[in-house]
Amino acid sequence: MPYARYVALGDSQTEGLGDGDDTTGLRGWADRLAEHLAAVNPRLQYANLAVRGRLAGQVRAGQLAPALALRPDLATVVAGFNDLMRPTFDAAETAGHLEAMFAALTATGARVATVTFPDIGKIAPLARPLTPRVHDLNVRIRAAAARHGVAVAEAAEQAFATDVRVWSEDRLHASPLGHERIAAAVAHALRLPGADDAWTRPLPPLPVPTGWQVANAELRWAAGFLGPWLGRRLRGRSSGDGRTAKRPQLLPVRPAHPAR
Repeated sequence: MPYARYVALGDSQTEGLGDGDDTTGLRGWADRLAEHLAAVNPRLQYANLAVRGRLAGQVRAGQLAPALALRPDLATVVAGFNDLMRPTFDAAETAGHLEAMFAALTATGARVATVTFPDIGKIAPLARPLTPRVHDLNVRIRAAAARHGVAVAEAAEQAFATDVRVWSEDRLHASPLGHERIAAAVAHALRLPGADDAWTRPLPPLPVPTGWQVANAELRWAAGFLGPWLGRRLRGRSSGDGRTAKRPQLLPVRPAHPAR
């Protein structure tokens, strides 16, 4: 039976940052997955409750009840990346919030999918101290998913996951290509019709950058993105302050625009 009601829960990745903008509209991997689902069932209804900047506990507190009320037969839960970067990160607590959402959604009979996270230290060298946190959280996500029959898209295990081309300039959000690969990974994990393992293929090699190019890129990233992010943290602010879900209700899925 094709899925009829798909609900996405999460943070900025699921909202679609890096794939479009707030003026023209965000697409993102969840929208792309919904388009894949709609190709199988044109009557598909899709809601996206994700809000940028949300921690796993905030996703659980603010999105789980509305998601359950929509009675999805398919849900995706992707959160925890924001938690990883907080000084007070607790892997067990973060995974606990994810598992609570897995349990609540699967208890209704919904099929649930999630993803593992890539090593952020290979994307932004200044973030290498976070590598053990990523590995710890991924282990816990896999274990929680196994306990509740949740499909896991192992995008983190693929070589392309740390390729600069699948990340936007801020190195925190996927690029359009990255969102495309995540959507394909989830579709494959769910064994959807037409999904295959083509998303795992590595990208063509890039020229090896010089030491100066690497250093210059790190300085520009720190000034343009890391600095502002740290500034928001110090002021107790979030990129999601004052924002609500872009698609809080189940709606039909429009075909993807050719230019996108």
